[in-house]
Amino acid sequence: MRKIFLLLFALVTWSAHALELPEIFGSNMMLQQQTQAKMWGWAKADSKVEVTASWTTEKYTATADKKGKWMVKLNTPAASYDPQTVTVRGDGETITLDNVLIGEVWFCSGQSNMEMPLGGFWNCPIEGANEAIALSGKYKRAIRVATIPKADPLEPQEKVGGKWMTCEPENAPAFSACAYFFARTLTDLLDVPVGVINCSWGGSCVEGWMPKEILLTYPDGLTPCSDADYHRKMVMYNGMLYPLAGYTIKGFLWNQGESNVGREGEYIERFTTMVNLWRKMWNQPGDKLPIYTVELPPYWYDNAEGDWGAKFREAQHVIAKQLDNCGCVCTSDLIYPYESKQIHGAKKLEIGQRLAYMAASRDYGMKGLMAEFPEFDFMKTVEVSKDDQMVIAGTAVSENPNATGKVTLLYFTNSFDGFDRMDDIEGFEAAGEDGVFHPAIVWSSSEWRTQPQGCFLKLVCPEVPEVKSVRYNFKNFALGKLHNSRGLPVVPFRTDK
Repeated sequence: MRKIFLLLFALVTWSAHALELPEIFGSNMMLQQQTQAKMWGWAKADSKVEVTASWTTEKYTATADKKGKWMVKLNTPAASYDPQTVTVRGDGETITLDNVLIGEVWFCSGQSNMEMPLGGFWNCPIEGANEAIALSGKYKRAIRVATIPKADPLEPQEKVGGKWMTCEPENAPAFSACAYFFARTLTDLLDVPVGVINCSWGGSCVEGWMPKEILLTYPDGLTPCSDADYHRKMVMYNGMLYPLAGYTIKGFLWNQGESNVGREGEYIERFTTMVNLWRKMWNQPGDKLPIYTVELPPYWYDNAEGDWGAKFREAQHVIAKQLDNCGCVCTSDLIYPYESKQIHGAKKLEIGQRLAYMAASRDYGMKGLMAEFPEFDFMKTVEVSKDDQMVIAGTAVSENPNATGKVTLLYFTNSFDGFDRMDDIEGFEAAGEDGVFHPAIVWSSSEWRTQPQGCFLKLVCPEVPEVKSVRYNFKNFALGKLHNSRGLPVVPFRTDK
């Protein structure tokens, strides 16, 4: 028995000291181009580790610390579709990583609308999924996806699974649809390989991706958002995010919010804190890695006419303006009427495209793209012109004297060339001093060339003698039908904050 015990002890001791890499560093991986890509692992304490790569004659060496952890930084070349090899030697062992690509790497996180795979969820399909999966092999040399398994430990972990997979029909159904369509669009735009790390958990609240020491500074501490496992706090951070922190990337994509609806005020502060922490953990030059978020989709939230979902979307756009190097893509038009009670909308292609356009424009300097969404800028009330009187005369407004004397002009950013329709513009409401909102009649101006701001909208409301406040699609569930000339939807808004 003593010999068996010593043998088992020796095997355990040997395995603890054996050369080891996290799964994220494996064959088929994607490394960020033209940077010092971090790579780490474990070996016998105080032992030497050497890393070499096929694109250079340089040798990178490190010494494992007392716990066996080591780290090197590989100087990576420009992006290429040519497969590379990385070799790690130490403890008398050699690990060879094949089919490595150099390109652009993005870290994708959040909850179910980021997790949702191309294969869809139960009764929740992805529009165009079969074709996307069938043609995925065309991107075998261009796209790589790593999906991180769910883990919920109470303490930060050093290791987590998640292998890089090649892009082909056999693997594609399990890829995050949002992340995949982002990668596909970006590789088409830049003509370089793109890798995405999908680290998401459906239903998770923002607090799930933050550490214990920060959460304990909040009044609600570690109290779960609900009894559901996915509403526990800090566990996603501990088991999924922390082990990956530092993997060299270009930026973050974030698709989350449903589990924090109704708490939009604290969400602004907590999301900002989370992003600043992540940037510090990744410790890349400037500590300002971009983060592009996805606007909360229209959803009924037990009352389609309520506004708590709208208030949360508003908070997301506030964050995008206040937080450095942050953007939010509008999704108000990416929903079907029958999806009012379906939080997992089918239109993920357009979301991925809009995220890619934002990244291409902001981070890669691509000119000519329209990536920013039209947002309300300001409004003013003016006397009705003869042309306006003719427009009004063709509507029910002509029968109401309250709306024939003045019109309210609405100006927007990112819409200089106008909108995708001249009239039949839906979703606008107006209120007077009493704060009661009524449906408004809106049309696009034909006088835009005389205005330094470009195109604008005109609004009248039969029930409101003097317009004080305006809202557009500021409801839990409202379909966005108004776009700028490039097809980007007008961001829902209210002027009565």
